[in-house]
Amino acid sequence: MPFGLTNAPASFPKLFNDIFQYHLDVYAVVYLADIMVFSKYEEEHVTHVLTVLSRLRANNLFPKVSKGLFHVSSVEYLGYVVSSKGLKMDQAKVQQILNWPPPRNLKALQSFFGFASFYRCFINNYSKKISLLTNFLKKDSCFPLNEEALSQFHQLKEAFTTAPVLSHFNPSLPTIVETDASNYALGAILSQVSDSGKHPIAFNSRKRIPEELNYEIHDKELLGIVWALKRWRLFFFLSLPLLKFSLIILLFNTSCLQKFLLAVKPAGLNSSLNFTSQSLTALATIYSSGCLITLGRHLSGEGRGFNQQESNELSTAQQAG
Repeated sequence: MPFGLTNAPASFPKLFNDIFQYHLDVYAVVYLADIMVFSKYEEEHVTHVLTVLSRLRANNLFPKVSKGLFHVSSVEYLGYVVSSKGLKMDQAKVQQILNWPPPRNLKALQSFFGFASFYRCFINNYSKKISLLTNFLKKDSCFPLNEEALSQFHQLKEAFTTAPVLSHFNPSLPTIVETDASNYALGAILSQVSDSGKHPIAFNSRKRIPEELNYEIHDKELLGIVWALKRWRLFFFLSLPLLKFSLIILLFNTSCLQKFLLAVKPAGLNSSLNFTSQSLTALATIYSSGCLITLGRHLSGEGRGFNQQESNELSTAQQAG
């Protein structure tokens, strides 16, 4: 089907999905007419490339050699620079962001957001960094930007120059989810720990909807955790996630937990940060998650009551499993 027709964008990917159905995400990635072949070792890479080319030829598809790159360790693909070290932003596009003038009207601001948001997964707390700028997206907003919004605009552009390289996800490494719930935004970091230290895998954030602005602090913290786990749930089928958050999340009441359809109801903890009961550890194992206490203050509770509650939850989880 020739390009330009209505069904062409859908028909072309379907054709490639049929051709490479046994190779996609194994050693080949296809987006429309762009094919990337990746391998762990150079010897097997030759075999993979020949397999892809032979599949194309068998279906009367012939790539243009002048547009291809072969046997490279780093390649620009769909706006990203992909290498064995991870994923990073295309510096040419980053330079476009740095050269972007301050928006003087609504359309200009929308264009900037549309371009910059493509790389939001590289920016920690992106939604928080654009909180003042988003106020100007309203149709009755007055331009130019005020001093505070203009300062945030320049700080956002600066954040693109210091964005880290996002490492490739490795199912064999420990996975950490760190959440940050402010009064107006949610933020989360997905990272993994290797012998060389902790490396970011992805950043994510979003602005709170009006209803969420009225949540109590423990509801806001729990919302951030639930949202982050849903956002990256596919990674957690492959690796054991370790949640890293404030101790305040262990203080939820029954109504708060029922709102998020959660069954566990911790009521309080020993005043010692080193306190970890065997029941709580076993319960976390059943739910395929870990808990790392980092900081925070909590209400004093009656220890025996808490241990009885978690023991009951442990029995329920074991029976359900």
